[in-house]
Amino acid sequence: MSSRDDDGDAASDDGESDADRVRAHVYVSGKVQGVFYRANTRDTAREHGVDGWVKNLDDGRVEAVFEGPRSDVETMIEWCHTGSPAASVSDVDVEYGEPTGVTGFEVRR
Repeated sequence: MSSRDDDGDAASDDGESDADRVRAHVYVSGKVQGVFYRANTRDTAREHGVDGWVKNLDDGRVEAVFEGPRSDVETMIEWCHTGSPAASVSDVDVEYGEPTGVTGFEVRR
């Protein structure tokens, strides 16, 4: 159920307004496939209440989308620089955009 906060913005039951949500589209390069990077990303995103998805790309990178409160999305982006214990990340490219309302977090094939 949504309500309005003092500024008239829609707010969810947890106090987060829709205006506080951000979307980050992330591409991670390095040794990030075959090292449980996607599963660890999913688990970490769920721990932080971040919505979105993660998948492997044919070129060896991992692609992910994170939606949620800015601080939690930023935490996920920082996490991507290290990733799973067996990963060796060489680069993280981030593009910000408008949230699309994705809910939950899934590993895509």
